Amino acid sequence: MNGLTRHDVRNYPPRQDSVPTARRHTAWLAVAWGRPELAADAALLTSELATNALLHGSVRDRYFRVEVRLTGAALRIEVTDPKGERRPEPRAAADDDQFGRGLHIVDALAQRWGASDRLVGKTVWAELPRNGPR
Repeated sequence: MNGLTRHDVRNYPPRQDSVPTARRHTAWLAVAWGRPELAADAALLTSELATNALLHGSVRDRYFRVEVRLTGAALRIEVTDPKGERRPEPRAAADDDQFGRGLHIVDALAQRWGASDRLVGKTVWAELPRNGPR
């Protein structure tokens, strides 16, 4: 499977129950594609990116998209939401803050991550090296 690319796309409604659904699906894909060692980190990355899309990028009745791609080099997770004006930025969270740590988790787990503008909205992505967590 070295030269093969696997790809999956799912759209999710802007609801809280979409995050665990996306997380479970991404973990399932990692296992189904022969990379079970990536499943836990891929699930956590999906959860953080999807939560950010839901909290900061959602628009009523506009779905967000989760794309997962396995290439020869990496497992890439992309989450696209309809709000392009809000770019992801890590922020400092106080010890008692409930939010504000998601992008720090993404940065710690991913080999690399970033965001790209779209005609409508933005895509935030993260990559895990195919040979396992860093």
